[in-house]
Formats: sequence, C-alpha cells, structure tokens
Amino acid sequence: MMSATTRVNPRMVSNRFDYLLLWMTLALLGLGLVMVYSASIAIAEANAAIGHQSTYYLVRQAIFIGVSLVAAYMAFQVPMEWWQKMAPYLFIFAIALLILVLIPGVGRNINGSQRWLSLFVINLQPSELMKLFAAMYVADYAVRKSAQMDSIVKGFLPMVGVMVIVGFLLLREPDFGALAVVATIAISILWLAGINGWIFVGLIAVLPVAIYFLIISSPYRLQRVIGFMDPWADPFGKGYQLSHALIAFGRGEWFGVGLGGSVEKLLYLPEAHTDFLFAVIAEELGFVGVVIVLCMFAWLVIRAFGIGKEAAQNEQYFSALLAQGLGVWVGAQAIINIGVNMGMLPTKGLTLPLLSFGGSGILANCVAIAVLLRIDYENRMIQKGLPL
Repeated sequence: MMSATTRVNPRMVSNRFDYLLLWMTLALLGLGLVMVYSASIAIAEANAAIGHQSTYYLVRQAIFIGVSLVAAYMAFQVPMEWWQKMAPYLFIFAIALLILVLIPGVGRNINGSQRWLSLFVINLQPSELMKLFAAMYVADYAVRKSAQMDSIVKGFLPMVGVMVIVGFLLLREPDFGALAVVATIAISILWLAGINGWIFVGLIAVLPVAIYFLIISSPYRLQRVIGFMDPWADPFGKGYQLSHALIAFGRGEWFGVGLGGSVEKLLYLPEAHTDFLFAVIAEELGFVGVVIVLCMFAWLVIRAFGIGKEAAQNEQYFSALLAQGLGVWVGAQAIINIGVNMGMLPTKGLTLPLLSFGGSGILANCVAIAVLLRIDYENRMIQKGLPL
C-alpha cells in the first residue's frame, strides 16, 4: 500500500466520499436558514430602531453558512495525520480562548453570561471550538495511552485533571450546557477506546452526585430546574420559556400551522431563532416536521459511527474514535436541545446543531462534518489502495 503521507488533490477523486452525508448536512443547513428567517422576523422588526430589517438574521445566517462552508472545504483538504499531530496544540489553543473570554474588558457579557470574544464583525464563542478540539484531543490521548487505559493513575486521572480545568473555565462563563456536551464527548470516547469497565462504572456513578452539587451551588441553575419541574406553576416567571415552547408544540399538531404561521415567535417565545428554534419548527411544520428532523439527526449519528467502524477496520484508530466522538457530539447536543424544547430537560443555552442561528456553532459544526467526510474519504482511499 502507498504511504499515508503521499497526497493527491481530493477534487480529483470527488466520487470517493459520502455524497449522502454531504447533502444531508446541506439539507439541515438549508432548513435551518429558512426556519431562522421565519423565527427571527418579529424580533428583527422589533429592533428596527437600531437599524435592523426583517432580513437581518437571515442575511447574517447566510453569511455564517457561507464562511463555514469555506472553512469546511479547507478542513477537508487536511489529512487526518495532521489533525492527530496538532490535536494537543489545538486543545491548548481552545483553553487559551476560554481563559481570554473571562478577562474583564475582553470577553463580552450578554444576558449575564460572558461567553463571547468580539471580532468586530462577529462574536466568537470559544466553547463551540472547545467541543471540536476536545474530541480531537481525547481521541489522540486514547490512542497514545492505549496500553494504559486500564490504569487509574496513568490512564484515567490525567484526563480527569484536564477536563476539570475545562469544566472550571466553562462554569465561570457560565456555560453548563457546553460542559455537559464536552463531558459526554470525553466519556464516550474513553469508553469506546476501551477504558477499564470498573472505572467507567465508577465515573457514571459519581456524575449524578457532581451534577446535583453543581445545581444546588448555583441559584440560577436551581431556578431553572425548579421552573422545568412545573413550568405552569409560574408561567410568567421561571416557567415562561418552557410554557411557551410547549404551547408551540401543542399548536403544531400533526402538520403544523404552516411555514411563517407561528404565533409564539411573535415575541412570546424568547430566543426563538437560537435555543428554541425546534419549538418553532414544531409549531410551523408539526409532528411530521419534528420526526423528519429527528430522523436526519439520527442518520447523521449512525453514519458517523459507521465511518468510525470502517476506520477501525483500516487500523486508523484516531480517526475511528474521532468520527464516533463527533457523532456523539451532534447526537448529544441535539438530544439536549430538543429535550429542553419539549420540557424533558432543564433549560440550557445550547443551540440545535446545523440549524440554530449563530456563527461559532455553525462554523464548528461544518468543520466537524468536513473532518468526518475526510475520515470517510481516507477510508475509501485505503480500501482501494490509493494514496491519501
């Protein structure tokens, strides 16, 4: 077989990657663009005094998607060998950004959370990049420490120490939702890499206790949980967002009220174009639209695990763990966001991957899919005995 370092231009072998994965991603981005426009018209017009037009969020989302697709194309050109070599440095870079965003006067505080770095034209959310680079780092760590994964001291505790640092920084913003996703990615990759079963069981046993203390130690998180338990007890206070999200689901019925026909987006449902976009989808497209979106995300996750399995068969273990980690990321974040919208989980500041409004999230998601496509591309090249 030819050397893994030999490269050809992927454009010359464009029939050797998963077109269905590409089109499924573009379909989600397209649906998200339409629904973001529909969900944001009212809030854009309400901000007309500061120069916003009805298409304000539509134009910005279209620009975000365009830039993200360019970044994804560039990411696809990069061999997995390079991603593995750079994984620790990219992870350190993400930690540096998380520290930077907490510096007064540097990070931007919006709605009580300091999660954004101002890049003048757009705001960068470092926690979104952390999800991607954490997946790469943990996959690389698991491969490098494969012989020590049964050891608590040499294999498990170093990763715990690193994740505690990341968790501390994310909670300082605060961004509990991002921490939940990063922790899920790390735990899943370690499990897939073959961590000792008793260590894994112990970790799962400790997690609920840790989550409990995190909730009771923060008044705002505690209030969110109380509001989630019974949103109708205080529909104009703690349960306001969730009660209106549930009303949107109820109005949607089987086939929805029609595209653009949502009432809840008319300044009743906060964050309708970001965190609660799925509720607007449910109201306008109904149960059928909800099921279609769920099936699209389920297919993406299953395909990611399939690509990971193929990489493992080709003895590309970093690629295998990373592909499955990316699948866990998309699946976990989608489940959390949808669960919040449906009243099954407490409210968190997590967007719906590939659909919700937001530049950093769309950028990270598109690059992640591009890396997944690259892994699939290299799988096919290896199987055909062609150079990478």
